[in-house]
Amino acid sequence: MPRTIRTLTASEVETLVEWAAREGWNPGIDDAAALRAADPEGFIGAFVGGEMVAGISAVAYGAEFGFIGLYICRPDRRGEGHGKAVWDAGMARLGDRIVGLDGVAEQRANYQHKGFVPAYETVRFSGRPAGLTGGR
Repeated sequence: MPRTIRTLTASEVETLVEWAAREGWNPGIDDAAALRAADPEGFIGAFVGGEMVAGISAVAYGAEFGFIGLYICRPDRRGEGHGKAVWDAGMARLGDRIVGLDGVAEQRANYQHKGFVPAYETVRFSGRPAGLTGGR
């Protein structure tokens, strides 16, 4: 079945955010809405048989800068080239802009292979402070 690449709708962006949450990523509360406001065409998905199989954000901030994020493929469709297809579409969309990304540590070698250079180390913590109840 052929693959289609296109801009995501708001509900499809929310699906992408849900996929990320299942992987343990926390893109940030309401970040997707803010990014869509900055660049309504900045989220791209790959579809097979009408179902989204991969996605990426490729948000342009003017003519000089862009940012890649939410690069993810559905686990049951990995290894089929859908992730590479949305990556290529996102990078093509950003064109000659300077492009940044906030990548997960597990993908660092992949990003370096694509020409990205780490600017700093990210330290991630998780847990619940003692004595804290409720809240987020």
